[in-house]
Amino acid sequence: MFNHISVLLEETIEGLNIKEDGIYVDCTLGGGGHSQEILKRLTTGHLYCFDQDQVAIEVAAKRLSQISDHFTIIYSNFKNMKSELNQLGVQKVDGIVFDLGVSSPQFDDGERGFSYNYDAKLDMRMDRNQTLSAYEIVNTYEFNELVKIFYKYADEKFSKQIARAIERHRQEKPIETTFELVEIIKEAIPAPARRKGGHPAKRTFQALRIAVNDELSVFEKALDDSLDCICVGGRIAVITFHSLEDKICKYTFNEVTKQPQLPMGMPVVPEYLKPRFQKITKKPIVAGEKELEENHRSHSAKLRIIERVYENEEK
Repeated sequence: MFNHISVLLEETIEGLNIKEDGIYVDCTLGGGGHSQEILKRLTTGHLYCFDQDQVAIEVAAKRLSQISDHFTIIYSNFKNMKSELNQLGVQKVDGIVFDLGVSSPQFDDGERGFSYNYDAKLDMRMDRNQTLSAYEIVNTYEFNELVKIFYKYADEKFSKQIARAIERHRQEKPIETTFELVEIIKEAIPAPARRKGGHPAKRTFQALRIAVNDELSVFEKALDDSLDCICVGGRIAVITFHSLEDKICKYTFNEVTKQPQLPMGMPVVPEYLKPRFQKITKKPIVAGEKELEENHRSHSAKLRIIERVYENEEK
C-alpha cells in the first residue's frame, strides 16, 4: 500500500493561507498528504495535482475522491505545470506546494531500485515510461561523466575511486542490481571512511537518482514558472531535502524579494521598484522534536514560503 507521511504538513498548510474559493496546485502529489489537507479547506475552489508515478496517482485519487470532487490529477512532470494549467484554462493560482525528493513508498518498494537497503534491478526512474535509468548511467557513462555526477549531485569525495571501480567491474559483466553497486562502492571507499558518515552508498545513490530524473533543472524551471502563475496574495511553499534543492530555492526567493539599489536621496521606494514578492519565512522552517521522532525523513527537511504582493510591471 502507498503509505506516506508528509513532512512539515501542518506548517505547510498553515503557510499557504488557503482560501476556500482559491485555485491551488500540488506539484508533488505522492501519497496525497498535502492535497488531502488542501482539499478539505476548499468549498468552491479547485486543486490541481501533478505526479508521474501511476501507482501514486491511483492511490491518491481514491483518497481525494472521499473528500470532494474539486480536484484534477495531471499525469505529468511538474516541469510542465505552466503549460498543462494553461491548456486547462488556468492562468493564475492562489497557492503552489512542492514537496521534493522521493516519497517513502518509492524508497520502500524494493523493485524501484531507489534504495541501497533492498536488492533490486538498478532503476530509480520516478516516471517508469522514461528510458534513462540508473542501469544505463552506471553501465554506459564514461569515467569523467560518472565522476561529475557523483561530485556535483552528492559532493562525494571518493567520486573518482567509485567511478574507477564501476568501470573495472562492468568490463567483466554489466552491473545489474543495487546490491552489486553497493558492494562496488564499499570496495572503492577506504575502510576508515566507510565506518563514519552513514551508509557508504548513500551519496552515490542520491547522485544517481538526481541524474536519472534530472531533478535540479526540472525544479529550477518549475519554480521559475510558479512565480509567473501565482496571483497577488498567493503563496508558494517549497519543502527541500538536500542542500542542492535548498540552494536553488533560497537563491530564487532571495532574488525576487530583495530590495532594489536606490539612488541617493530617494526617500520613498516607488511602487514599480518594490519587490514583487515577500518572504513569509525569514528562515526555513524545520521539523520539531515530535516530528523528528515520528518521521525519519523530516531530519533534513526545510520549508520556505513566499507571497506575491505586487503584479509584475507591464512591459
